[in-house]
Amino acid sequence: MEANSDKKLNLLELTGLVVGSIIGGGIFNLMHDMALGAGAGATILGWIVTAIGMMSLAFTFQNLTIKRADLNTGIYSYAEEGFGKYMGFNAAWGYWLSVLMGNVSYATLVMSSIGYFIPIFGNGQNIYSIIGSSVLLWGCHFLLLKGVKSASFTNVIITITKLVMIALFILIAFLSFKLHIFTHDFWYTPSGHFELLDVLKQVKSTMLVTVWVFVGIEGAVIFSGQAKHRRDVGRATVFGISIIILIYMLITLLSFGVMSRYHLAHLGQPAMAYFLQDVVGKWGAVVVNIGLIIAVMGTWMSFTMLAGQVPYEAAKAGTFPKSFAKANANGAPTHSLLVTDLLVQILLFLLLFAASAYNFFFSIASSAMLVPYALTSFYQLKHSIMENHGSDKVRNIILGIVASIYSCWLLFSIGTNFALLMMILFAAGIPVYWQLQRKDNHQQRVFKTPERILAIVVSIFAIFAIYEVMTGKITF
Repeated sequence: MEANSDKKLNLLELTGLVVGSIIGGGIFNLMHDMALGAGAGATILGWIVTAIGMMSLAFTFQNLTIKRADLNTGIYSYAEEGFGKYMGFNAAWGYWLSVLMGNVSYATLVMSSIGYFIPIFGNGQNIYSIIGSSVLLWGCHFLLLKGVKSASFTNVIITITKLVMIALFILIAFLSFKLHIFTHDFWYTPSGHFELLDVLKQVKSTMLVTVWVFVGIEGAVIFSGQAKHRRDVGRATVFGISIIILIYMLITLLSFGVMSRYHLAHLGQPAMAYFLQDVVGKWGAVVVNIGLIIAVMGTWMSFTMLAGQVPYEAAKAGTFPKSFAKANANGAPTHSLLVTDLLVQILLFLLLFAASAYNFFFSIASSAMLVPYALTSFYQLKHSIMENHGSDKVRNIILGIVASIYSCWLLFSIGTNFALLMMILFAAGIPVYWQLQRKDNHQQRVFKTPERILAIVVSIFAIFAIYEVMTGKITF
């Protein structure tokens, strides 16, 4: 028992794992993405909303992990348990789409960084970038087929690289901070003063950005079984997310005190590199771009693993077609990885047509992830209300209410265009689900009445969305 205890993680180690599992490549473009639609004042409010909402989501995942330990096939299992097979499928489908789209956004971010040193790659959205991204994509694919895992040593190098870049940026931004720049046009409104509707619109514009930099929060609770003391799990979650919020706020708010919102919104990609180039010279951009390539390549590898693993685990649980459950002798999900990477390869060609590919694909990734997050929040509320005992019932109901309100706010925040694009993506899953259920349930109806109505509504909106895209009313 003592030997096992020595391998358990203390509070500091748990907190470090929470931070390391969430901070990804999105942080290198964060100040630019926030400044596109919000001033400093609205950005502060956006982070406050995010802090409350993400904390409620983290505790939701943690609570369900404990209360429903039998549902261990992914966060989409909560959707199926609470709302039926079709909603469970949609949660898994949305999760997979999110990770898949995230890979495309990482591709353009990596290639734009390489483009700083090799100009032929430009801003990461030309034919040379597609060729380079394809080489990296299939290189990762064949490495993963050989059973190459994300080794702890590699994770340490990537985490250290990210933290060094972040610390360097925060230090330089702090030393360059000017209060008069920060307070100038603080609310970014026509009058220059606080105007509720205008500021609310700005806060809404930050939500997809904040979701993107918090993708992976559901993984923060998987370390609970490794804790020396169970009470440390909740504390590590609070400390970890608080540290992340602090880091994100420092990066964005200090930036508003060095450059105007307009300047931040027009920085090149990756924004952190061009920010430092403007402030300290070329060496700052060189350091950040080298660090970004290392860090994002590691994150891209992890996302490729996750993108293959999600449908693999879902197939084993019967939520995805059984063919996705095939694995080779090394334990790699062969069919799942192949389908995923083929789709990523096809999507890479959209880099030629998207005005801002990175922002477009991370927005799509964030929007798709909202479905499993929202369904998990709703299940937390439903399960807590139906629970017949437990001293923490009231606490868990309140937690479910807060997480559900936050999830609804996020769904509202994505806007009409992205909501319609989501309809196309989820409508594409309907024939997959229909075929899956027909094979498994020969004599039963595929859709229950509410599910059939939902599928019809999604299909109608998807057709309308396709029309809007074809007529140029929705652009990428």
